[in-house]
Order: sequence, then structure tokens, then C-alpha cells
Amino acid sequence: MQISHRVFSDLKAREGLVLDGIPVHANHIVRAGQTITLILLDEHSSFAEPEEGEVHFVYRDQDLMVINKQAPLPCQSSAKQPGGTLENRLMHLFSDAPFVFRPVNRLDKGTSGLMVAAMHPHAQMLLSRQLHGDNFVRVYQAIVCGIPNPPSGTIDAPIAKVQDATVRREVCEDGRRAVTHYETLSQHGDLSLVQLRLETGRTHQIRVHMAHIGCPVFGDFLYGQEDERLPGRFALHSTHLEIDHPMTGEHMQFDAPLPTELSQLLED
Repeated sequence: MQISHRVFSDLKAREGLVLDGIPVHANHIVRAGQTITLILLDEHSSFAEPEEGEVHFVYRDQDLMVINKQAPLPCQSSAKQPGGTLENRLMHLFSDAPFVFRPVNRLDKGTSGLMVAAMHPHAQMLLSRQLHGDNFVRVYQAIVCGIPNPPSGTIDAPIAKVQDATVRREVCEDGRRAVTHYETLSQHGDLSLVQLRLETGRTHQIRVHMAHIGCPVFGDFLYGQEDERLPGRFALHSTHLEIDHPMTGEHMQFDAPLPTELSQLLED
């Protein structure tokens, strides 16, 4: 079992190391058969408040949860968005005990689909270490404008924040490396269904990269054109997720099909 230096220092400072129910110092000698317990404390968000609302759990245990997030729905509360978030809804559901939202991979407000969150700091640390490794797999499906040319390939184009912009990003030579693998699954008139796998995880990466090759995500108000058929969201969905369980090491796979409002676009 591995914990960070910061967490271990905190445990020592507040008697969070417990041996057979009794607090001990870090240099205490342990005998075979004894039970060591680490008492991990959570810190509450300064913005989130409990709110009722649906949360679609795909999987949940004492260490992690996998959620099929709706859209439009922000993940976390902030000074600019204190209410109406996934974090608020989770705080309401877990109101019988102290709760801190610990997302490992985040989704934009307008993106739906699978995301994983840790139930405690240790699981968050271990899952975060996996995030850009081969065992943490994130696959998305997007409906994009136009037909990608070539129909499949890899976009290796650095991304940076647009100067003086609040959230907008762009492909820029001096940006951070960003790699997206894509494959066109089908064509529907002037729209295409594309599957994408992230090798890196830059802010707005898929949206920026698809716009960069001339096929912006349908309904993307920031990098393409908003559409009234998708109020508050765009046609991007996290459809497949793979992780190693942080405590057992079991490799886990999860799937979430396109929501109805997106699949209907392919039938029009």
C-alpha cells in the first residue's frame, strides 16, 4: 500500500496511525497478525452545498464510483458556479456522512458520459497515477460536422490557452503536447459519428482537435456552432472507460451508449 508523503505526514501529526485500535507512532514495531488502520480525513469544498438531482451510477464501492454524467451539468462547484453541479447532487446523496467529491477524470459541462471519482484521498492518488497510463483508457464518441479526411488517424497537435481568453483553447506551437486517436464509424449526410481515444488529457482536447481538422463537434458553441437541438450541450459523449481498481488491482471496464438526444441526430 502506498500513500503520499503529505498524507503520511498528516497521519503522524494527528494520531491517524492506529494499530489494533490504538494510536501509535510511525516508528512503532508491528508484529505479524496485527491490524494497521489509517484514518484519512476529507476536506470540504468551500463552494458546494447539497442539492437534489439525479446521479446515474454505473459502479460504486467503498473506494471509487463510476458515473454516467448527464449534460449539460458541470462537474464541480466553484465561485462562479456554486450550485447546479454534479458535486452538489453527490453531497446530497451522501449527506449522512462527510463527503468530498474527488473526480479523477473530468468532463466539460456540455459533455456526457463516463467519469470516475475516488471515495477517499488514497484511492484518488492511486487512480490519478494511472490517468495517463495504458491501463486508464478513455474512449469517446462524437458527432462532428463534415467528414474527417483521412477517415481515421492521429492528431498530434499541441494545445494552449488563447491569450486573454477565459476558457478557450487553440492549437499552438508552444502549447502542451496533445494526442487524439480517431476513427470515423459512420456518415449521416453532412455529419459523421467518430470514435476517439485520448492519449493525453488537455482541456477541451477533443473539441479543439476536431475543430482543428475542420470537423468541429456538432453543437459546440465555443469551437463550432451552437444548435437548438442540443440546448446547453454538444455532441460529445464518454462511451468507454477502463481502469485498474486502486485497491484490488482488478482491471475494470465500463460502457455507456450514446444518449437519446445524440443518437437521434443520426436518424434525422
